[in-house]
Formats: sequence, C-alpha cells, structure tokens
Amino acid sequence: MSKIRIGIVGYGNLGRGVEAAIGQNADMELVAVFTRRDPASVAIQSSNVPVYLVDDAPNYKEQIDVMILCGGSAKDLPEQVPHFAQWFNTIDSYDTHANIPVFFDAVDAVAQKSDTVSIISVGWDPGLFSLNRLLGETVLPEANTYTFWGDGLSQGHSDAVRRIEGVKNAVQYTLPIKEAVNRVRNGENPELTTREKHARECFVVLAEGADAATIEKEIKEMPNYFAEYDTMVNFITEAEFKENHQGMPHGGFVIRSGQSGESDKQIMEFSLTLESNPMFTSSVLVAYARAAYKLHAKGDKGAKTVFDIPYGFLSPKSPADLRKELL
Repeated sequence: MSKIRIGIVGYGNLGRGVEAAIGQNADMELVAVFTRRDPASVAIQSSNVPVYLVDDAPNYKEQIDVMILCGGSAKDLPEQVPHFAQWFNTIDSYDTHANIPVFFDAVDAVAQKSDTVSIISVGWDPGLFSLNRLLGETVLPEANTYTFWGDGLSQGHSDAVRRIEGVKNAVQYTLPIKEAVNRVRNGENPELTTREKHARECFVVLAEGADAATIEKEIKEMPNYFAEYDTMVNFITEAEFKENHQGMPHGGFVIRSGQSGESDKQIMEFSLTLESNPMFTSSVLVAYARAAYKLHAKGDKGAKTVFDIPYGFLSPKSPADLRKELL
C-alpha cells in the first residue's frame, strides 16, 4: 500500500513534533519541509528529507498528499492556509476561537474552488476539547459545560510578559482553581467568573537595573491577560529559569454536569495531562492529516472542522478491524 505523503510548512516546536509523529505512523512518510529561513540553516531529524524555501512549495504539488501548516495563529495561519489550499489538502492548528468562523469561510472559499480539503483548527483546544463539549451537550441537554486549562505553560501570556521593558525572560502558567473544579465535579453546577476558574503564575528574570515592583504592577494590571485573574509574580535567577522552566507542559479538562431522566445526577469528564503541548498537538495534526487524505480520495472538498470528521477516518485500521477490535 502506498504511504500518505506529508509536507510540513514551518519547523519550530510544532514542525519538529509533526516530524516525530509521522515517524510513529507506518502508513505515512515525510516528503519535504518548507521554511522561510535559509534551507541550509535548518537541520531536521530526518536525514533523507529535503528542506526547501516556502515559496517553492507549489512546485511539489504532485508529490504531497497533505500539507501540515505549523505557523502561529496570530499572523501566519490566516494568510498561509488559504494560500496553500490552492494546491494542497491542508491541516492547521488555528486557535483564535472567536475568529474561527471568519477563518473557516476564508479557507473554504479557496478549497472549494481548488477541489482540496482543509481541516482547520486541529489540536486539543480547539480540537479534542471541542468534540467533548459537543458530545456533552448532545448527551446531556440539561447540563452545564465547564472547560478548565492547566496546569500548563501559556505561550501567548509568556510572550506578553517578555515584552515588558525590564524583563529579560519569563514564563506564565495557567492554573485551574481547585475549589472551582471540585464544586463542578461534585455536581453543584456553579456559575463561575473568570477569576474563580483560573489563576496565573509568572516566573520572571529581570534585566539588570529593572525595578521588580514596577514590573509586577504592570503584569498584574495588564488587560485581557492578567487584570481579570489573581496573578502571582515570582522573580528568579536566570540559572533557576534555565533549570526549571524549559518544558512546555499543559493540559486541562472538559466537564459536563447535569441530569438525565427526572433527577439523575450525571457528570461527563475528558482530561489531558501533557508533558509537551506542541508534541501532543502535533500528534493530533498528523491523525487528522490521514482523515483529510481519505476525504479527498472520496471526492470531498472544502474547509472542515473536527465536527465534520468521522472518528474512523483518523485511524489507519480498516472499518472491519475497528468494529472487531474497538467497538
């Protein structure tokens, strides 16, 4: 059986994770990596796989079944996904929740015209958590859904702290409030504010001469990032930072709490504990690349989300094997 031929655009943490995940799937092979950097400066793990300039990607249309786009949601993916959908089936991890409907329409317009399949906003949230929110709503119509994130490193919030003048380096962790989680798990169905659901903790390395009190105040009062939360700020040495804050852990859980029948209390929960956020997200992207390949082979086209993909399309196993082994 011929293998699904995968291309990668972007070789940061996510791109490296996709490369590793492809190696765990026997029905796939990595064909090429595309980068905005000088290809000669990009050292990938697969010694037999070429690295090309991103502008050269359309030349390899016939050699790639699915292109996995590993750029950022703020600036890269809104431009890259519609662009690459002209030639390739695509997968991306666009995660700006509020803008997903507009993003979907932009990608769909191109993919419909180009007869390609683009599965957007793939990952664990949006992605797997989205599926569990949907499942909870449909199974328990009379209930409340709660999504908690953490304990985990937030890359966006960490970057916001690092941009403050006087900050040499920093990371920020999102922490679910245990009391709130326990109330939900106990079936209380509480109404929770943003501050009651999550806290934030920062670890900051100061630049020489920087004033800690001024920086702490600026962090805690930053709108849309920290002002709405109880935030702890810890000032540490560069050595402590390098020793204790190099990983990218994350996770969280989706809980649906309510009742079925007349008064039966029912609680559904899906949770993740991740040592590496980008490595896990990469594995989800690769599974959905298989689904994009299968949809395109059936003649489908256009933009899709995780809601449109049958679970069986994610698996390399045949429908008969899935019925026998997993049903």
